[in-house]
Amino acid sequence: MARRGLFGIVAAAGVALAAFGATAQDDGGWLYGISQFGQLKYPEGFAHFDYVNPDAPTGGIVRLGTRGDFDTLNGNTPDGAAAAGLGILYDTLMTSSADEALSQYGLLAEAMRIAPDNSSVTFRLRPEARWHDGVPITVEDVIWTFDTLKAENPFIADYYAEVVSATQTGEREVTFTFAGTENRELPIIMGQLSILPKHYWTGTDAAGNPRVFNAPTLEPPLGSGPYRIAAVDPGRSITYERVPDYWGADLNVNVGQNNIDVIRYEYFLDETVMFEAFKADQIDIWDEYISRRWVNEYNFPAVADGRIIMERYEPQVISGNMLGYVFNLRRAPFDDIRVRKAFTLAYPFETVNRDLFYDQYYRPNSYFEGIDLEADGLPQGRELEILEGLRDIVPPEVFTADYTNPVNDTPEALRENLRQALALLTEAGFELRGTRLVNVATGEPLVVEWLNSQPTLEAQALRYQEELAKIGIQFQIRTVDSAQYTNRVRSRDFDIIYQGWSQSLSPGNELVAFFGSQSANVDASRNFAGIADPAIDALIEMIINAPDRAELEAATRALDRVLSWNYFLSPGWDFNALRTARWDRYSRPEVMPAYSYGFPTIWWWDEAKAAAVGPIPR
Repeated sequence: MARRGLFGIVAAAGVALAAFGATAQDDGGWLYGISQFGQLKYPEGFAHFDYVNPDAPTGGIVRLGTRGDFDTLNGNTPDGAAAAGLGILYDTLMTSSADEALSQYGLLAEAMRIAPDNSSVTFRLRPEARWHDGVPITVEDVIWTFDTLKAENPFIADYYAEVVSATQTGEREVTFTFAGTENRELPIIMGQLSILPKHYWTGTDAAGNPRVFNAPTLEPPLGSGPYRIAAVDPGRSITYERVPDYWGADLNVNVGQNNIDVIRYEYFLDETVMFEAFKADQIDIWDEYISRRWVNEYNFPAVADGRIIMERYEPQVISGNMLGYVFNLRRAPFDDIRVRKAFTLAYPFETVNRDLFYDQYYRPNSYFEGIDLEADGLPQGRELEILEGLRDIVPPEVFTADYTNPVNDTPEALRENLRQALALLTEAGFELRGTRLVNVATGEPLVVEWLNSQPTLEAQALRYQEELAKIGIQFQIRTVDSAQYTNRVRSRDFDIIYQGWSQSLSPGNELVAFFGSQSANVDASRNFAGIADPAIDALIEMIINAPDRAELEAATRALDRVLSWNYFLSPGWDFNALRTARWDRYSRPEVMPAYSYGFPTIWWWDEAKAAAVGPIPR
């Protein structure tokens, strides 16, 4: 399941879904909410989520910083660089709770109903739902959104590949029909769909020209959500304003949220400049991921006198991440697993962590790091049975060793790992001639380029470059602007990038877009590495079609092992907390949700604090 929100699999009546227990439903099988793990926390008709302040005042402004630039306000297609924050323009059919692991409740849809054999799901829209222009949100909008996004957006096409149609089955009812009955996640992920206005996108702009859905545009689009676009300075800033007559403001899933009147994203081409802007009170909050800066650079007056609050927040789940140097398997030499393993052996994480990260990070060993789906020890039970069925097409180490990253914590360990790396490269057809590693057949030196858009990552990459040079590899560092980086990654014009994937507690259809063969050569898909592996395809299918949680866990752990032992990336680093610094103009609920920091959604502008800090500079 996509990590856009923490969603889960429905607990409903019927043979196909009985394994998930029961939840509230009326005689027609309509559900007000869904949860994977037993009963929903909140009963039907609940007043608000426990982690919000229902009496939170509205008002104020929050200024957020982001790197790069943008050239479109249409974030629904992969074309162009979309502005930050566009998701707050639109409502989804269902919405998640931030204090339950995997659950969601009705938003645009007041209820949902799942076919007993899991062949379809039906949503019943709220009659009061409106677009910002006052036009009702209709079943026709839902159908048009699904059909159009599936045709124009590669991720949506992969994510909903097994949803064959959307049809109107009642005055306010839309039914999504599935290609089969085994994919039990489909009813849930349909609730994540952001609905778009058909009458807007099929209409004309202010000049009378027909709008083109799959083209970049700087015309502010029509939405339905709690915010609308108030001002745009192309490439520099975008400002959203709270919609005073937002149709869903009083829904229990929205009470106490969306309290800030104005949300502005300020763009910066350079992160150092952006941090200086934060220090100068030009942006309001800073998420800090550089240990050196957190330790050494918060010694300016606003921190000393308490106008800036530094905070470390540790939600119950912040991991499930795999980040690292992703290899492009579509081109040599990274189509050879021995080369990929050699690069992984050479990464000097321990010295990077000590010298640059103040020993605050760890190197992830799992694609599901920190959650109960990560592989641990040798495969056993059902997991082993699954892997035995794929024995001929998975790395043999899957059965013999628990994957752990190479350790380069001493000069001796690093030298040994570099010797192993050079041996692997020799097997792959390279040899060391003087100080250069060359292809025996062609005589060409092994030169690879790391494509990057964040100058702050260069220091770590330089350490990697030094170690690779010891075995004759020329590791070139190329830092480009964000637009060029995005375009080159979309078109797969790179050797290595620093990227990764975040996983939810209930993985499913998004895995096709991350690791499936059908997305390997699709421009702009999240299959950065170009993974096209029959064993991985089989495991993804098992996960998606798992009849119960136990089968999903076994298949996911098997997938974790196969991904790790194929060395599709050299794991980088991660940190199990969120470090933030903020200008002290905001307050939050006393009890924070388990799975989210919630800024600025559940926070509010505090007039007394803002007065004490002082006016916002102009």
